[in-house]
Order: sequence, then C-alpha cells, then structure tokens
Amino acid sequence: MSASLNLILRAAAFAAHKHRDDRRKDLAATPYINHPLALAQVLAEEGGVEDAVTIAAALLHDTIEDTQTRYEELVEAFGVEVADVVMEVSDDKTLAAAQRKRLQVEHAPGLSSRAVLVKLADKICNLRDMASNPPHQWTLQRRKDYFDWARQVVERMPHVNERLRARFDEAYARQGELERGHDAHRN
Repeated sequence: MSASLNLILRAAAFAAHKHRDDRRKDLAATPYINHPLALAQVLAEEGGVEDAVTIAAALLHDTIEDTQTRYEELVEAFGVEVADVVMEVSDDKTLAAAQRKRLQVEHAPGLSSRAVLVKLADKICNLRDMASNPPHQWTLQRRKDYFDWARQVVERMPHVNERLRARFDEAYARQGELERGHDAHRN
C-alpha cells in the first residue's frame, strides 16, 4: 500500500472513530462521518485533488472543532502538515458563533492552498446539504443567511482550484431551492 493511501485510510478511520456518536442536524440525523467523507470525495472526484495531506485534512477537518481531539494528537498520528491544515480550518468554539463566522471571513484571504481546498469543499458540501437536506430546526431565513455567509468566505479566499470554485457557484445557485423545499416541508 502506498504511503498516501495509508495516510488517507488512517485519517478516515480516525475521523470515523472520533465522530462515531455524532449526527448531522438534518431530519434523518445522518451519521456525521458522511460529511468528512463527502469532502474527500468532492476534492478527489470533482476537484482533481490528489494530495494525500489535503484529503486527510478534509477527513479530519472537524475533529479539533467538534470532538475531544487535540492538535498534538493529530501531529502524533498524522504529522505536522496534516495537523496544521486542520487547525487552519478549525473554529475556536470558545468564541460566540457570530464572532467565529466573522473570523472565517476575515481569515479567508490568508489561508494556505491546502486549507482553501478543504474550506471550499466544506462549503460546497454544506450548501448542497442545506438545499437538499437542511438542518430540521433552521428557519428559511437562517438557511439563506448561511448561503450568503458562505459566499462571503469563498469570495475572499485565494483562487487555487477553478473546478471547485465552479462547483461552489453551482451549489450556491441552489439557493433558489430553499424556498421550494421550505414550502414542501410546511405542507
């Protein structure tokens, strides 16, 4: 087995273990691990990304933010390169949600190329989920606000992968589906 494939498989197993009890906020309470797996798939299949560090970081992108994982634990298991990308895309959960969102917009221009790829894949997947399988307690306005905030973040990021930027634009265009989906859930 190649070192790259080994790194990716170890990251997937680690993320699956760390998120084993986590669920998405959709009505079906989808297993959370589906989200990091979707990021890896978007990067590899839609973005043509072959860099194992980036794909491993995508699989691990929410472990520091949403689980009991420490940066040092990722360094020990996956090396500094992977751990640094994960840290770069992680929000500080000790801050208020509005401040975390503002900081994502502010920090977007300075992201490394790898962090841009992970963040872009994350926003693509989140917008797709928001349009087709949204958090069940989110109002229509909150979902629209998420779309607009995601666009602010992405517009400020360096352009590193035009294929993924195009996929983001396609996902953002699905904002029109929000009202149709909202009306369907109300009836």
